[in-house]
Amino acid sequence: MSGVWGTDDQAAFEPENAVIIVVGAHLDAEREDRPIAYALRERVRARLSRGRDAAVCTDVWYLNNDNLRALPTISIGPPRVNALAAYLADRLPSVFVVDDRCIVQADFEHDEPAASCWGVGTRQTIAAVEVFASRFLDEFMRRHALLADAEG
Repeated sequence: MSGVWGTDDQAAFEPENAVIIVVGAHLDAEREDRPIAYALRERVRARLSRGRDAAVCTDVWYLNNDNLRALPTISIGPPRVNALAAYLADRLPSVFVVDDRCIVQADFEHDEPAASCWGVGTRQTIAAVEVFASRFLDEFMRRHALLADAEG
């Protein structure tokens, strides 16, 4: 089969080798945050080491799957529409905050494989993801041995 549905010769997705980008299973999150997550996924894919991939899924899928929760994860969207962001809100330190309207959370001191980027609105969420991608993505990926240039 080919065309809009893809081809049978595409490589199988192997979640154990993935970075997971999580959006809320809420209509606002699907409409506003999912496109942001897809853009971040492409930036992550461009930096990944061979044999790795990135995928976008909803918080419901992620929180109900033990295997996914062990993987390096980036949450996109505010706690009001993303259960993972709500869970991480008081568990991860803030590494970037603008007037409590644009927040990037991550822990680079411990082995927590998660980061959370969100804002009070779509523009602020875009800004949080941009800050994460430009300032913290390499460190996040290096910490989890995901960077292409880390291969030897």
